[in-house]
Amino acid sequence: MNIPGDAGTDPAEISAELNMDLSVPAEEVENDLVESEAGLESVNLGDSKYFLNRLLSHLQFNLRVLQQAVTPEHPLLERLKFLLIFSSNMDEFFEIRVAQLKRQVKFSREITEADGMRPQDVLREISRISHALVSSQYAILNDLIIPELAEQGIEFLRRQDWNEKEENWIYRYFKSELQPVISPIGLDPAHPFPRLVNKSLNFIVELDGKDAFGRDSGMAIVPAPRSLPRLIRLPPELSGDSVHFIFLSSILHNYADRLFPGMKVKGCYQFRITRNADLSVDSDEVDDLARALRGELHSRRYGDAVRLETADNCPQHLIQALVRQFDLGDDEWYEVNGPVNLTRMFAVTGMNEFANLKFPPFTPGVPKSMKKGSSVLGVIRNEDILLHHPYESFTPVVDLIREAGKDPDVLAIKQTLYRTGSDSQIVDALVEAAKRGTEVTAVIEIRARFDEEENLTLASRLQEAGAVVVYGVVSYKTHAKMMLIVRREKEGLVRYAHLGTGNYHAGNARLYTDYSLLTCDANITNDVHKLFQQLTGMGKAMRLKEIVHAPFTMQKRMLELIGREAENAKKGKPARIILKMNGLTEPKVIKALYKASRAGVKIDLIVRGMCCLRPGVPNVSDNIRVRSIIGRFLEHTRVFCFENNGHPDVFLSSADWMERNLLRRVESCFPIKNTKLASRVQAELEIYLADNCQSWELQPDGTYRLNQPGDGERISAQERLLGLMST
Repeated sequence: MNIPGDAGTDPAEISAELNMDLSVPAEEVENDLVESEAGLESVNLGDSKYFLNRLLSHLQFNLRVLQQAVTPEHPLLERLKFLLIFSSNMDEFFEIRVAQLKRQVKFSREITEADGMRPQDVLREISRISHALVSSQYAILNDLIIPELAEQGIEFLRRQDWNEKEENWIYRYFKSELQPVISPIGLDPAHPFPRLVNKSLNFIVELDGKDAFGRDSGMAIVPAPRSLPRLIRLPPELSGDSVHFIFLSSILHNYADRLFPGMKVKGCYQFRITRNADLSVDSDEVDDLARALRGELHSRRYGDAVRLETADNCPQHLIQALVRQFDLGDDEWYEVNGPVNLTRMFAVTGMNEFANLKFPPFTPGVPKSMKKGSSVLGVIRNEDILLHHPYESFTPVVDLIREAGKDPDVLAIKQTLYRTGSDSQIVDALVEAAKRGTEVTAVIEIRARFDEEENLTLASRLQEAGAVVVYGVVSYKTHAKMMLIVRREKEGLVRYAHLGTGNYHAGNARLYTDYSLLTCDANITNDVHKLFQQLTGMGKAMRLKEIVHAPFTMQKRMLELIGREAENAKKGKPARIILKMNGLTEPKVIKALYKASRAGVKIDLIVRGMCCLRPGVPNVSDNIRVRSIIGRFLEHTRVFCFENNGHPDVFLSSADWMERNLLRRVESCFPIKNTKLASRVQAELEIYLADNCQSWELQPDGTYRLNQPGDGERISAQERLLGLMST
């Protein structure tokens, strides 16, 4: 796959290149699917041909992220950021998704999902698509973004471009910062191939000559120190009005001979190995989950290899040596034209002096009733508050827990914590509340992927402050986002609750779209109380009045609501479904949506990432439209709307419609009972459905097509919502 090298090339042409060969050809899918037109009763909705592969759909999402790097409406540094996010996404995809598939094959435990593809076939397709995506990624970086950055005064200096003053400074940096901490490893029987850390930068070096001990193995490995930045910014006196960066890899290449005195360096080539980073804790063997998880964290850095990346100038005999060393196949090797770890370039996107190359800043809105000086508890006592982040501020949620922690009439605070960030105002408030004597209970999910160590630290901090800390249920991740406050008031004990679609992470609340409901509705808060009882105690599943929850009632209730819309459509009553989520993969709900479509229900799905449902299939999903919104903010809300014959039911949830969420996690799904707030949620969904510039339509063959405004008004849902709610 080739990307045009001209930085002024029409991005539409680049988009066309990016879409090449990433799916089964459309005509093959069409020929296979039209066979189902024989009649309504003859269609087997569980047939594998009606399902898209989950992991290949995930790669399509990564492609849409990569497309943002060539979107001219985005500022330049934001385009670079999207490129780096794509790189980070691909790292995690290999560390977790590909690693899981490889384990299935290795231990002969292959699982065939609803689409019918065998794991071996999925791995082959992943390799084919991923190689094309990586090639495009580096072409975009080298041919588009780096030249445009240079025009703006941000340059990455290659070794051949260093002038004398720059080279003197760089050599001093090598002598003072790099050489003292680097440990080159010559390969011989006494120095076997080192155990290299997951995703670390390393160099394989070819040598000629004998060392002081007469050794002449001809090969060495140089691990780059993880403590040093991968990008070094030259001082202003050398770069003048521009900003000049040097890659650490360039410095190591240039001075590799200094690491092997008296020997000739024939070649020095960077490489990186990606390993299985999925933690495995056997629930049947665990008596202390926290201790078991701490024992697993170290192993994440040294799991089985799943991908090898090498510089494009690395000789084939060295590549083959590395492939054999890590027990990989040739299709698991990736040739890159640039740094092997692009995510270290995030430092460039954070430079404050180039604000003109970033999205313009905004101030999140705050509801009028919650202006400065208002008691958050008092406001919630009078009315439900719905916040749509990041367009509306997350501060009221933080203020709520701060106020509760200082209020002598508050007897207890209970909260789930999945991801909060290392510098969390929420955790600070819980710690202060516990120290003041408030009964604080924290349900911390220490298995939140890649946040395990941080969450263990938070748990220790809360325990030291006097809070009760539990880790949920061993076999089920606690993914529900809930806070409960119990306060003594004149009429007795009153409960206040926060329920959300996203994490208690103030930083993410500026980057992710999420909803927060603040309420003291007696039925909802009593349901939240029961959910906390289930998480901290033991007993049978409790009957809830308003909230539906996984793994007990959520899937069943959603199937009932879909079925109700199908029955209404058959009777000629108003019937419509609008669903917004991050992933749709669970076969039962997909089949239910197919049935509703066949009954005549108009269904709009807004699915950011993985989607296994095929829309637009004759006689199966003619009435289903699927779109994905990719833009400045990461779409993270989960919203489920059912027409209900003109009396809409609107739910918000922490759960996507995936097997893990509906069957193997603790999740909450809660109604918006206030009709005004429910109508607002529906109106905001209609804005998403009207988006014609940042929305992508899923095609029957599994590819996505970018919607275009044509001659009509340009509508960006995120921009419109930002204008409506921010200040």
